[in-house]
Amino acid sequence: MDSFSIGLSGFEAAQKALDTIGNNIANAATEGYHRQRINLTPAYSSQVGSLQVGGGVDVAGVTRMVDHYLEQELLRQQSSLGQVSQEFSKLRTVESAFRELSAGGGLSTVIDDFFNALQDLSAHPTEIIYQSQAVTAAETLTYRFRTLGEFLTTLETQIRLEAENTVEQINLLINRIAELNGDIGKIEITGGQANNLCDQRDQSITELSELINIETQNKEYGVVDVSAAEIPMVTSTSASGFDVGLNEDGGLGISIAGLTDYNIAVEGGELGGLLSLRNTLVSDVHDDLNDLASAIIQQINQYHVQGAGSEGSFTQLAGWANTSGDLSDFSTVSAGYVNIRVTNTSSGAAVRTAIPVLQDASSDTLAEIAGFIDGAGVANVSATVNSSNQLTITADAGYKFDFLPCVLSAPTDSTLTGASPPTISVSGIYTGTANDTFSFTVSGAGSVGNGSLTLEVKDDSGAGDVIATLNIGSGYDATPLDIGNGIKISLSTGGDFGAGDNFDVDAFADTDTAELLSAVGINTFFSGSSASDIAVCPRLSATPGRIATSLGPDCTDNANALRMAGLKDQALSSLNSLTPGEFYRRLVSNTGQQISIKQIREDNIELIIQNLANQKSDISDVNINEEAAQMLVFEQMYHAMAKYMSAVQSTISNLMDIM
Repeated sequence: MDSFSIGLSGFEAAQKALDTIGNNIANAATEGYHRQRINLTPAYSSQVGSLQVGGGVDVAGVTRMVDHYLEQELLRQQSSLGQVSQEFSKLRTVESAFRELSAGGGLSTVIDDFFNALQDLSAHPTEIIYQSQAVTAAETLTYRFRTLGEFLTTLETQIRLEAENTVEQINLLINRIAELNGDIGKIEITGGQANNLCDQRDQSITELSELINIETQNKEYGVVDVSAAEIPMVTSTSASGFDVGLNEDGGLGISIAGLTDYNIAVEGGELGGLLSLRNTLVSDVHDDLNDLASAIIQQINQYHVQGAGSEGSFTQLAGWANTSGDLSDFSTVSAGYVNIRVTNTSSGAAVRTAIPVLQDASSDTLAEIAGFIDGAGVANVSATVNSSNQLTITADAGYKFDFLPCVLSAPTDSTLTGASPPTISVSGIYTGTANDTFSFTVSGAGSVGNGSLTLEVKDDSGAGDVIATLNIGSGYDATPLDIGNGIKISLSTGGDFGAGDNFDVDAFADTDTAELLSAVGINTFFSGSSASDIAVCPRLSATPGRIATSLGPDCTDNANALRMAGLKDQALSSLNSLTPGEFYRRLVSNTGQQISIKQIREDNIELIIQNLANQKSDISDVNINEEAAQMLVFEQMYHAMAKYMSAVQSTISNLMDIM
């Protein structure tokens, strides 16, 4: 009967081989399918005398043709491609939004146009056409900033939504993997083989690797555990769901569902790309754009608040609403003074008063600042703060006010003991870089215009160096004398000084050392604090003559327009010691460089994946021609076994007939 057993084993082996080949052919186009091969081994042989007689053939199993190390590397590269492709795609969108490659459409052009308009205005500070041109250029600039800021904000929101959708896909896949792990384990723990289920599970793992970088670990009975970012995703038949959220620093990350310990250090796959974009790449571009807008706002406003336009000084100025009235909540406000100049419109007499800011407990809030102005602190001016923390300063009837740094026409302080002191007139706009007080001391004898009188001028309230010695004796004819830094002084002739007479002149490079005015919106050019909310103050749009082009008392000079225009070429500490134009060009250049790097990486990874896929194809893919050849082999084996069984049957029948 061994002959029949041998024949039957051959039939069974041929049938199972044909089934395996049929399964291969049927799945030739199935994504993730691995070619299978039947394993045949000689069956148990028996000893007959001195001979060992074969027992036929056994089917040892069906093997999936898979190279695990190759496929692990393929998973890793697919994960890298998913991330870099996501980053490349989004950064190209950012580059397109900046429009620097299109003619005349980029932010760099409108920045240049704005500063050029200020430069033109400095040549024609009182002409409405140039004032309007400057307002139009500023509005174009702010519109372009807002457009880019809103685009980046929308993009960041979109990235978060995409991350949430990606995590939903990840959760579906890990649940599917856990479910397939369970099905595979049930089959293989009983000695069966679940090759097709393993292919389905591995295909889900491949899809998962395209979404996030994963690590896999093979366990008993065909089970595979999966983790990502050191967080277990699949453990045997259990799956851990994930959530997306912001950590305490505002970074977008993932955590196990129900927990708030968000991990932002997630790499690989589409999710890794999205988190990298949200937390670093797009975020850095957005931060740089905001820094640029903020620097332009702050620097222009710091100059603008101290000047006045062709419309002259003010009867009333109102700031913007603030979330807090506590000055410690304003990041740009520091301890210092605001120097307000109040002018009698009838006589032209001007008085400058220093308003303390954060100097003591009585100058810590906007209400206290208003109280100082409204009380005895500043004559002929009042101030209020409403419920929206909006500061409003109003001049009394017959008075105007401003924050011009121009020197007052008379000395700030004087000790004149002569019987008939001369009239001292001061003029000019101080061009120094720091506030100072110049002390003038008379020496010699005689009256102004006669004798040997001289004036010795020292800086630093008289404690500094001698910066000038002026002849006001014989030969002096009341001509203004230049003491340097833009300040001139003249004395009426014939007047006499006493021995040791002296007087002081205060000079201001900055009338708002606390930077309060720009922080609360008093006489500012721009409103807002970032690219998304920068705007030209409405009163300038309505009255372009309010652009503060001047620093002199007659409001016809161009000193402030020149200062504002000069910011184009000024290196700013808030912009890493770069000019606004240089900072923006670096921003665009960095973005372009990132895009170039991402494109090169994408191309390289795609080439690597193609090579790995070709190697995988050689090992695991179904070749129809090879399967057809194998099918012929086992078909012939089947027919041969049938002939063998027929021969055995015929032989036994003949023997029985003989017997």
